[in-house]
Amino acid sequence: MISTLALQAGLKSNEVMELMTIGEAAQTLGLNTSALRYYEDRGLVTPERCAGKRMYSREQLRRLALIQVMQRLGIRLDAASAVLDDPSDRWRDVVREQIVAIEELIVRAIGARDFLEHALACPADHPVEECPHMIEVLDKRLDGVSIEEIAAEQGQPVPSAS
Repeated sequence: MISTLALQAGLKSNEVMELMTIGEAAQTLGLNTSALRYYEDRGLVTPERCAGKRMYSREQLRRLALIQVMQRLGIRLDAASAVLDDPSDRWRDVVREQIVAIEELIVRAIGARDFLEHALACPADHPVEECPHMIEVLDKRLDGVSIEEIAAEQGQPVPSAS
């Protein structure tokens, strides 16, 4: 059941605004009600209060949807918070930082995939003990060559040292 609440005079609109209970909002987004309460505790959403019940407007549901999308993509909750509430220059800086972190993660993931694909392609039963290429790479690391240098020698994307 979606409830309605007439907006007070003096606000932007005198139209009726539809509100959802916490249970309806959670069901709509496929979240637990505890998650919605957690987001409220973190200051990410501010549901209306009607007869002591949390009621979510379309605007608050959009905020929850943004949080859900960002979290599903692996983006930190503080980045979602910044996008929701920080001034434009600040949230844009936070998003840029996230993009850099994601690009570094992609580089590391590509390197990991390539390394594991080489191990799978090696006919040896134990590549660390029997694969000449793998042994050479590992010996370079033991001789003090950085992982970044080894990756560059292999023509791989170079992950940053993190």
